[in-house]
Amino acid sequence: MNLKKAAATRALEAVSSGMSLGLGTGSTSAIFVDLLGEAIQSGRLTGIRAVPTSNATAKHAQRRGIPLVSLQDQPELDLAVDSADEVDPDLNLIKGLGKALLREKIVEVHARKLLIIVDDSKLVTQLGLRGPLPVEIVPFEAEAHVRWLNTLGCRAEIWRDENNRPWVTDNHNFIARCWFAQGILDVYALARQLESRPGIVEHGLFLDMAQEVIVASVDQITLLERTY
Repeated sequence: MNLKKAAATRALEAVSSGMSLGLGTGSTSAIFVDLLGEAIQSGRLTGIRAVPTSNATAKHAQRRGIPLVSLQDQPELDLAVDSADEVDPDLNLIKGLGKALLREKIVEVHARKLLIIVDDSKLVTQLGLRGPLPVEIVPFEAEAHVRWLNTLGCRAEIWRDENNRPWVTDNHNFIARCWFAQGILDVYALARQLESRPGIVEHGLFLDMAQEVIVASVDQITLLERTY
């Protein structure tokens, strides 16, 4: 948790008064929301407007006194701050194990800059090596979508809760988790396949989106920047 807070604290340095922000979802993003709320309540930051990426983030931000708007009110955001489940050397990401991948992607494509905050355990040489890729699917014929996902060289299953019920997203969809034993060999080809399939709503590959990644390790904070 200390590493997460260190990364979130560094990210707050990128926020100036008057900014419009996208607020991510997940435990690391929640720490950033806490710090942002403290800065607003103390008067250090003023005129902040934020678009949340999930109902949970919206409730958390409201409790912290962060003014919320929608993309209709604020169609272009100065900055989006979020966490990631995996980061590769090209700053491509796997995101969505906080179950908000669709809303995260919708909000973050409207930001001039996407800033990702992680600890060094999230750095990978190849996406898919550390954990599953989440894929949001419609509930109608959900098992048929999972059967198709299993033809893509992975082991896919519907993500279920402790009562064996499918997790339901804020958009009333299900999430399938896809494990790739050798990692994802071609992330761009996989993204195209997923995007072309009816019933697949969104995937957790965030490609060519992050401009900067703040990485916290035990002995330092590193800023990684996209070079192209």
